[in-house]
Amino acid sequence: MFKRILSIEDIVEEMSVFLFGARQTGKSTYLKNAFPEALYIDLLNSSVRRIYRDRPAVLYDQLADGEAQTVIIDEITEVPELLNEVHRLIFKNGTRFILCASSARKLRRKGANTLGGRANPCYMYPLVSAEVPDLDIDRAVTYGMIPNHYLAKRPNVFLSAYIDVYLQQEIKSEAIVRNVDAFERFMDVAALTDGEIVNYSNIASDCGVKSSTIKEYFAILEDTLVGYMVPAYHLSLKRREVQAPKFYYFDVGIANYLQHRGPLRRGTVEYGHAFEHFVIQEIIAYLGYTKSRERLSYWRTYSGSEVDAVIGHRLAIEIKSAEMVQPKHYRGLKAFAEEYSGFERIVVSLDPITRVTDDGIRLMYVHDFLRTLWSNKL
Repeated sequence: MFKRILSIEDIVEEMSVFLFGARQTGKSTYLKNAFPEALYIDLLNSSVRRIYRDRPAVLYDQLADGEAQTVIIDEITEVPELLNEVHRLIFKNGTRFILCASSARKLRRKGANTLGGRANPCYMYPLVSAEVPDLDIDRAVTYGMIPNHYLAKRPNVFLSAYIDVYLQQEIKSEAIVRNVDAFERFMDVAALTDGEIVNYSNIASDCGVKSSTIKEYFAILEDTLVGYMVPAYHLSLKRREVQAPKFYYFDVGIANYLQHRGPLRRGTVEYGHAFEHFVIQEIIAYLGYTKSRERLSYWRTYSGSEVDAVIGHRLAIEIKSAEMVQPKHYRGLKAFAEEYSGFERIVVSLDPITRVTDDGIRLMYVHDFLRTLWSNKL
């Protein structure tokens, strides 16, 4: 059992909540443990779903006496018509609902009642390092941080099933795309460009579809919380800076599986890419859980200078899987400092000795970096 960082109890005392998160990130388990006294309605149960789908007003009749103060509806997107009854009950009785879903896309597509600001949107991410005692960094980098995948004896079996379930339930059953085969090819190609700058034309060529279709496919991955776009950082006019975004799958294990990366070994290019993805994944979750208004971006010039992560306007981070950091590993940070002053600069790596260079760059062992990040000390 993992103690999750997400905490919505204080919010639920005041208002209802939409809890979004990709499938199997642990939303249901968290809610059952955090709200053991709440009425729990599981719409993944076919018999329960059928009752509410045939007559949504049953929910109002069930709760009209006002005795249930907190109600969890798991997978509300299965019966979005219930949101009209939820709206009535919030207005009439002040009932607080926790409405759990893998994404908001289905609600928007079906024109569902989104409660007019009466429900606070919150998000759950895969496991993060601060939730896992004695984190096995190599296992996390290889198989990702979805709870079942991190713990499994045969993670690839779970990863394969995950992709099949996503395609079946999120894509095929909802008819989100007309050509599911093309979308499946796209997911593989997107994995090959995971952590790289997005080139819509090249990906469209590889998939045999239009660039506009590829943009829509990426939007589907974002809307269903399966991927993130990280924009480019650019304020300077001194250098020509790349402005296209980078794409990351929401969990490094998914990207590794789609790329057919076998067991990853330190010192390989494949491990280096996955290690960078893992650290970016942690930063994204940290900014999400802390509701930070700072934006995550990356920086790159057309001459090849690059910084993997820029947080707001104060922190530049280079991510290297090297076990001994050398000056070549922070050339990008030096180039960045020539353009932008006042940034703290950090190299995150597998080098076990955390220290500071003569020109003020912090070289941080990955475990030290993660502890500092989640302690709100960066």
